Amino acid sequence: MVTSTRSARSRPWRSASAIPVRDARALEAGRATTTRRIPLAKPSPAVPWGDYRPKAYVQEIVPFRVTAFREGHDRIGVHLRLFSPSGDESLHRLRALGDGLDGWQTEVAVLEEGVWRFRFESFGDDFATWQHAADLKIAAGVDAEVMRELGALLFTRAAAERSRPAPQRQRLTDAASALRDAGVSDEAALEIVNDSAIGTFFADRPLMSLVTVADDHELLVERERAGVGAWYEFFPRSEGAKQLKDGTVKSGTFRSAMKRLPDVAAMGFDVVYLPPIHPIGQTNRKGRNNTLQAHPGDPGSPYAIGAADGGHDAIHSDLGTPADFRAFIRAAAGNGMEVALDLALQASPDHPWVTAHPEWFTVLPDGTIAYAENPPKKYQDIYPVNFDRDPDGIYAEVLRIVRHWVAQGVKIFRVDNPHTKPLQFWEWLIATVNAENPEVIFLSEAFTRPAVMQSLAAVGFQQSYSYFTWRNTKEELEEFLSSVAHETADFLRPNLFVNTHDILTEYLQFGGRPAYRIRAAIAATAAPTYGVYAGYELYENVARPGSEENIDNEKYEYKFRDWAGAMERGDSLAPFLTRLNEIRRDHPALRQLRNLSVHWSDDDAILVYAKHLDAALSPDGRSDTIIVVVNTDPHSVRQTMVHLDTRVWGVEPGSPFEVEDLLTGAQWTWSDHNFVMLDAFTEPVHILHVKESR
Repeated sequence: MVTSTRSARSRPWRSASAIPVRDARALEAGRATTTRRIPLAKPSPAVPWGDYRPKAYVQEIVPFRVTAFREGHDRIGVHLRLFSPSGDESLHRLRALGDGLDGWQTEVAVLEEGVWRFRFESFGDDFATWQHAADLKIAAGVDAEVMRELGALLFTRAAAERSRPAPQRQRLTDAASALRDAGVSDEAALEIVNDSAIGTFFADRPLMSLVTVADDHELLVERERAGVGAWYEFFPRSEGAKQLKDGTVKSGTFRSAMKRLPDVAAMGFDVVYLPPIHPIGQTNRKGRNNTLQAHPGDPGSPYAIGAADGGHDAIHSDLGTPADFRAFIRAAAGNGMEVALDLALQASPDHPWVTAHPEWFTVLPDGTIAYAENPPKKYQDIYPVNFDRDPDGIYAEVLRIVRHWVAQGVKIFRVDNPHTKPLQFWEWLIATVNAENPEVIFLSEAFTRPAVMQSLAAVGFQQSYSYFTWRNTKEELEEFLSSVAHETADFLRPNLFVNTHDILTEYLQFGGRPAYRIRAAIAATAAPTYGVYAGYELYENVARPGSEENIDNEKYEYKFRDWAGAMERGDSLAPFLTRLNEIRRDHPALRQLRNLSVHWSDDDAILVYAKHLDAALSPDGRSDTIIVVVNTDPHSVRQTMVHLDTRVWGVEPGSPFEVEDLLTGAQWTWSDHNFVMLDAFTEPVHILHVKESR
């Protein structure tokens, strides 16, 4: 039975565990001590340190967990009480996990953006305590008469509750009379003890004693794009760039880059991410392949922000005007996409800040300003901002800049190197911006130590780059995917970029074309948010010697790519990316992060995982299960046995079920043990949909 203060149609949640709302505080046991009568501990979702809110996104299925126990052998129950941002109150019955650790859990799909409140409530479950004892004692012929009378008293007590439906009260009254009948047999009494209908009555409306109400907690639910989306990065200056007769290049513009948007949208991407679009400094401008000497016509790194014609609130004149940029945003929206803009808080030596606010930078003993460094690397075209010098002025300026771009229509920011700025600053900035514009999303580009990366997520970043880029073996991926799906999912949402303009891993350099298919398939199915950088679909895999960057890196020059020719030759990964994004949109299980389960194979390169969504929690009311089996070795053909815990999607071990490969259309009958062969060169991955039984 599902009730709330709203109709079922308009309720802001979905759950299979909802029960009628009843007050618990009136029944609450005394609180004379710190320890509550029936202790409740380790509430989740939670951030494991600091006073930060856990996070979720609209349509996300959130597991609510708590540890609860009491002395002795009497049974207890646990409820979750939820309050939506609009005031809807609902009550949900938790199930015991049977993990030997007194864990309790239920899952709720949160459908309303804003701050939710929740608390856990424990109680002595009088019916469950009696049922357990009566089942054992009556069957053993021990105190059978006493147990029948205790049951009759419970049923009579429940039948007196006017909040129960009349047919239910009558059924309980009849059961009480039957238990008190002197002629009732033990077999007949046991049928009443284990009557499933009566059990349901008490699951929905338990007889409670020793009620304990825990403290309230908060859950921040953000818009769906904060947790779900496929990102595509490109440099607008390369889209439509033209090689002139004198060897120089005429830059692409926002207007020419618009022509690329329909193709990106056709591949199924949701977000177009642009590196910095601001004026680029001339002083110490980097040349091709990060050389220290720029030649005439070299455009420079867009991360060397600032020139005589403006800084972070300006647009590079080669790209167009503010009106052109706004037209680009409208064109993206017309193709069903949002625009993400790079927020890189640093300055070229030519930035207006350098002369207007020299106090914002670190000055060396010789009077010069310190360059950005990542020893032994030095970035001579960039000055880092010192946030401890005039923090009030710096904070105010960055907020002004973000507000400026939000006013232009930007609602997503990819933040460059946030781990080199104070954590306190990010907490303040994101909270301030989101208080004004809760739809704004910040992606943290911080490949750094776990504590720093996780802290950035905890203080407010809606998404985070992750270690996925360097997790390539079966063992590495099993550990990584389990961690992001279960250990940190309450506050860190990974964006699984397969490559970036800065990163071309050895796996992609030396794995050939199979590596590109493998990595894209894992990224697109293992997490609800992933991304690719332009050129991935053309298998660009040649690195600058001694680095993990593409040779002829687009950060320092224009790139000319023959998108149409590659498609005509059948030499593009675009159709594969398109199919992956189609699968993501068709299957709600893939739009969840926390539902990943790792399974097994007998081969050290065959990775197996599944994502399952129960029908009661699904937006279309149908269960959805995806099984991914992938050969992580791009140089081999592998054959092995795959082993599945089919109970995850409600199939008893040994029972057959039908699957369809969503990449090839092949269909098979599977069970919990299955033979697979995956050829990295032709078919490195199965993405299997478990077909519902009819």
